[in-house]
Amino acid sequence: MYVVAERPQTPPRIAFELTRRRAHVSVESVPMSITDRLHALDTRQQQTRGLRFVAAVYKKFSDDQAGQLAALIAYYAFVSIFPLLLAFITILGFVLEGHPEDREKIVHGTLGQFPILSDHLTLGSLKGSGVALAIGIVGALLAGMGVTSAAQNAFNRIWHVPFKDRPNFVFSRLRSLAVLAILGTLTIVSTAAAGFVGSSSHGAPAVVAGVLVAFAVNVALFMTAFTLLTAAGVSWREYLPGVIVAAVLWQLLQHLGGYYVDHSLKHTQALYGIFALVLGLLAWLYLGAQLVIFAAEINVVRVRKLWPRSFFSEPLLDADRRALTSSAKVEERMGPESVEVSFDEQQSG
Repeated sequence: MYVVAERPQTPPRIAFELTRRRAHVSVESVPMSITDRLHALDTRQQQTRGLRFVAAVYKKFSDDQAGQLAALIAYYAFVSIFPLLLAFITILGFVLEGHPEDREKIVHGTLGQFPILSDHLTLGSLKGSGVALAIGIVGALLAGMGVTSAAQNAFNRIWHVPFKDRPNFVFSRLRSLAVLAILGTLTIVSTAAAGFVGSSSHGAPAVVAGVLVAFAVNVALFMTAFTLLTAAGVSWREYLPGVIVAAVLWQLLQHLGGYYVDHSLKHTQALYGIFALVLGLLAWLYLGAQLVIFAAEINVVRVRKLWPRSFFSEPLLDADRRALTSSAKVEERMGPESVEVSFDEQQSG
């Protein structure tokens, strides 16, 4: 008889402990994927005070495709800026015919609003018939209304104003004309004031006074623009935070543009300088339009409490649902039309 030696069996309790430890080690040894890390960062920004508001503004800016809205505004601004300056200088030639010094102050102040143009464009006094002047003014107004119409569309878009609640074709053009007239008047006042303040002396008091005057009028300009460019019923107090941000960013953009001109464009050759003028002005207008729209988005997120936001589809937060709902309702174009929004129940696991 042969006796076969059997292999001793591992006790059940010890076998269970070994299996549990191996499983624990294998789970911990697996590194986090990029998706998991992004989800973790998203969760952290939702829980961080201050950061979640800034992230929500950026999310709203992206959802509204504000970059494309800014590009349209910059295009119309680039097309309209030269005929508007031409009409402006022509009118000054008639009004201040006997005061060349005052005229030069206002002209340089106006060009100072556009640092890329200030050292590369020289406008002289134009003289012509009243009919030619009238035709030029009409052309400049039509070009300028393109800017205000594009800005109206952008501001109504970011405030999620339904198409049926926006001004019709006639009232939209009339509002654009009013906005253009008011902003043009304020711009002339601001540039004239800054020119007179800065011309007396180049000392520190004059510089500080010029900066304060420019900032105060920029606040008035953006408050007027934010109020008139949208059909959303919002009070001026609710517009104020975004207006201040827009005024600060615009003034910084002007100073940075002037610094770039002084240190880069002045040393370019004639032909290269023309291309630099065109491309630099277009890029400067596009960046300025983006900054203004971003400042307006701050008001929208703040007033409608659209934070915190999730950068991924799951899970949708309350602010995400409200933002997506109002964004869908923008497409309501007729009075009887009503867009209803529903969300599928998200399954966990």
